[in-house]
Amino acid sequence: MSPDLSENLADEAALALAHSGPIVRDALRIFLEFDSRLARIVSGTTEPMLGQMRLAWWRDALGIPVSDRPTGDHVLDAIGERWAGGEKALIALVDGWEHMLCEPPLSREAALAFAQGRGAGFAGLSAITGGGEALARDLEAAGQVWAVADAASHVAQGEERQTLLDLAASLPRPGRLPAPYRGVAILGSLGARALKAGGAPLMAGRGAALVAFRAGLLGR
Repeated sequence: MSPDLSENLADEAALALAHSGPIVRDALRIFLEFDSRLARIVSGTTEPMLGQMRLAWWRDALGIPVSDRPTGDHVLDAIGERWAGGEKALIALVDGWEHMLCEPPLSREAALAFAQGRGAGFAGLSAITGGGEALARDLEAAGQVWAVADAASHVAQGEERQTLLDLAASLPRPGRLPAPYRGVAILGSLGARALKAGGAPLMAGRGAALVAFRAGLLGR
């Protein structure tokens, strides 16, 4: 990928970035772009083994020092600049996406591992921005709700969507997030709304803007 190109992000992601504080915005953008890259790998895979190999490349690249990584990929280069020291959370994200390569239908166990891996990236925001464990837990909880809602909105009606909706009911609920992290609060709140609507797109309907405004203002 050319260094001046970035991943296409969903409208709710752009909204979240607009409401994030300077200390968080760049790191969150890079995380969301990396998540989008992994989503494209998984959704474009017809042979699970090939998908696993592509994910393994990312896992290996993140497991070595920044100075030893290949250069020229926009996402990987940006991770090295802004996520140094937080790679463990991004490797957990890769592991989470790998569970979506399992044979259908999606099991509850695979769905939970996916949500936990994706949520771990949000928890990593706390580590690289100097937050504490309590903040990490709330960020992870909001991220898990968003992860399941986003997945539910992209699968067909039926068994897999119901598995995700059932799982969502058991996920921990995030507390109020501080002002710099309100973008994550927006994603979590939009996710909770979409799940209540049966797995609707996160920005569907007039109410989405109101939910996002409230979360951006109040942090939940």
